[in-house]
Amino acid sequence: MVILTIVYGVATIFLAVYAFNAWVLTFFYLKYRLSAPMVVSPPPFPSSFPPVTVQLPIFNEALVVNRLIESVTKLDYPTDLLQIQVLDDSIDETTDMVRVLVEQYQRRGINIELIHRYDRTGFKAGALEKGLARATGEFIAIFDADFVPNPDFLKQTVPYLLADAQLGFVQGRWGHLNRNYSYLTAAQALAIDGHFTIEQTARNRSGFLMNFNGTAGIWRRTCIESSDGWQHDTICEDFDLSYRAQLKGWQVLFLPDVVAPAELPPQLAAFKRQQFRWAKGSIQCLKKLGGAVLWSGLSWSAKWQALIHLSNYLVHPLMLLLALITPILILNGGTANIHLPLIYLSLGSFGPPMLYAVAQIALYPNHWRKHYRIMPLLALIGGGIALSSTQAVMEAFLGVGNNFRRTPKFNVASPTDRWQNSAYRLPLDWLVFGELAFSFYSFWGAWLAATNGNQFAVPFILLYAFSFGYVGGQGLWDARLDLWHWLTVQFKQHETHPSVARQQFMKPR
Repeated sequence: MVILTIVYGVATIFLAVYAFNAWVLTFFYLKYRLSAPMVVSPPPFPSSFPPVTVQLPIFNEALVVNRLIESVTKLDYPTDLLQIQVLDDSIDETTDMVRVLVEQYQRRGINIELIHRYDRTGFKAGALEKGLARATGEFIAIFDADFVPNPDFLKQTVPYLLADAQLGFVQGRWGHLNRNYSYLTAAQALAIDGHFTIEQTARNRSGFLMNFNGTAGIWRRTCIESSDGWQHDTICEDFDLSYRAQLKGWQVLFLPDVVAPAELPPQLAAFKRQQFRWAKGSIQCLKKLGGAVLWSGLSWSAKWQALIHLSNYLVHPLMLLLALITPILILNGGTANIHLPLIYLSLGSFGPPMLYAVAQIALYPNHWRKHYRIMPLLALIGGGIALSSTQAVMEAFLGVGNNFRRTPKFNVASPTDRWQNSAYRLPLDWLVFGELAFSFYSFWGAWLAATNGNQFAVPFILLYAFSFGYVGGQGLWDARLDLWHWLTVQFKQHETHPSVARQQFMKPR
């Protein structure tokens, strides 16, 4: 019990550190939002433009690839200086669709080409690496399949790269094509607004390391090459390269007013897959680059922020650990041995909600409350995906696999659009049963706390209960059609061949 008490205390302290850092980043944002460094001052418009290559890495994107390519061909940039590469690793009808589209645009005089790979070696990093070998541009812009860049994106970003030879990349802010599609997409939009508006601005303008977000940005080609190029030993190749570039002395820039709209995942399983990839990839980057950060010439504050940034997804295993051991401690009286000032540590948990509120006020001063009212759901989702993200973190630390699992796109914008019948929808995530089990376990823990004189802990334990319950329940609801189909097949099989059905059911798994 003493060991569990120590573990509880250590986990609580670390969670408080991560939560308190939201206050820190919000402070730096408020401090520097009106006093940007010199590099952010708008440079003069160039008299001549440099050649630019736009790379579009895609994999099985039949529902959105037309939208993507159409938007990129409308970029306001001299046609003779613009090269468009469609980096296609698809194994479905997407490749045939892209081939037709590329030929159509080529006939219109647009410099666009299809680069199709028959294997996915290196996944997205491998595709970008292959495209770079054939690129003619001095600068390389990247857009994922779910993005629809505005026509002026290049004219808003290229001048900064021309004005500062030490500037390695420029990152734009993600906008939202389907924020109002559902409660889930509204919650995601709130989180993304907070990340870009507050976190990226604060890191960039405070002199801390900032990550490239994989898309809606533009690189200096020599920066990529001098930083040892795209590497695929992590599944967050963007995080990896951007940190390596900055450790080599390259400067970076985030432009919050340059917005590229994108589609948010409407399926909870798709969102969890996205978070799984980001969690695993960032911890892989921590293992790979943590030592380099510590031994770099950065200030101690920059090193600290970099390590917090790289390890941020550790909050999920810490949350899962607390959810697991808290009822055990209550049941065995272990909470009596905890003398930490938990009331003060818990104040840190208000950091993220404050960060998101400040972001909404900055972006939408006249109707920020309309967007912010989804904050309770975001809190539930953030806690509820802890089991999935913990699996990702453990895989990263143990070096288990390196498979890049894409986030499916459905081309949904209006609430009447449906993704449920799409061939790209994800099957049931069996972790939902673990999440529901944790929900019931946490409800039991809340009851224990209420009946054993630990009323202060009840709200926190109930947050776990509702978080796991929502994510698990929503996962089941999203997969209801697949579950119904499975049950129907099993019933028909049982009616036709009861002995076979019984053997299938009882077969060891």
